[in-house]
Amino acid sequence: MKRIKVVSVSGGKDSTACALLALEKYPNEDIRFVFADTGNENEITLEYINDYLAKVLDREITTVKADFTSQLKHKRNVAINKWAKDGVDPYWINTVINNLKPTGNPFLDLCKWKGRFPSRRAQFCTEQLKIIPITEYMVRLMDERSLLAGGGNEIVESWQGVRRDESENRKAAKCWEVVGSDYWIRRPIVTWTAQQTVDYILSKGVKLNPLYSQGCSRVGCFPCINSRKDEIFNISERYPEHIDRIEQWEKEVMLSSKRGGATFFASCGDFDSPKDAMAAGNIRQAVEWSRTSHGGKQYDMIKCLLELPQCSSAYGLCE
Repeated sequence: MKRIKVVSVSGGKDSTACALLALEKYPNEDIRFVFADTGNENEITLEYINDYLAKVLDREITTVKADFTSQLKHKRNVAINKWAKDGVDPYWINTVINNLKPTGNPFLDLCKWKGRFPSRRAQFCTEQLKIIPITEYMVRLMDERSLLAGGGNEIVESWQGVRRDESENRKAAKCWEVVGSDYWIRRPIVTWTAQQTVDYILSKGVKLNPLYSQGCSRVGCFPCINSRKDEIFNISERYPEHIDRIEQWEKEVMLSSKRGGATFFASCGDFDSPKDAMAAGNIRQAVEWSRTSHGGKQYDMIKCLLELPQCSSAYGLCE
């Protein structure tokens, strides 16, 4: 039975290692590469995937994007027909209705649909922006291949760059999972460490995403809603335009929210209104917090006054 291997690439070290491993082990087999563009990527990551990695792999990398046009349309109808009964001010209903228009940016449109940003407790971004679009790509591929082969003669393997030591949630990740008779999931580097993935990529003469040399520990969503304090500071210093973009998104999602407020990072504490929560926990406040020392009350003058190094890799990438 023939197998088609579909490797999900993100521009990160783990998915890059998976892509190279697939070509090393199965050079003569049908291998596909797919990238889910969340709309919240760094431009360097997009260049790395589309310009550099595609040449290294010598294969096309298919880009998929989530589309929330129908969800936004449904939300508009709900706002028109039901929000007044819930006591929402008519002026605010009209404001939201006028802003519930798709932008074509998956991340922003997802947040406008939800009326909020994802959080650690409600991390709907991964499923909506990555898992579902890639799964839909797999289903289309299986349907196409089944028709060409006459049905039932091929298995699609989904290769995923998941490692057990990434997080508590992934400690029990399996090497293989059989989802259906013609759809399997494979995690070939599940037992590897982060450094092993880096060493493997370098051993193949392949460069890593340049963001790793700039002190970034993750290169997916930029920033990610799970970004640590040092990551927020690093992004704000190196890529202030991304902070500007998040600030604009906070305003747009606020205007699409039934509650009338939304912050990229979840606001901590009790607030009398969504506007108070936005004032206390918006992206600008998060950046200011990232400049403080432990405890968040005093600015870390050493951090704020020193220039960031040209290279600050955690994986020994700098000469």
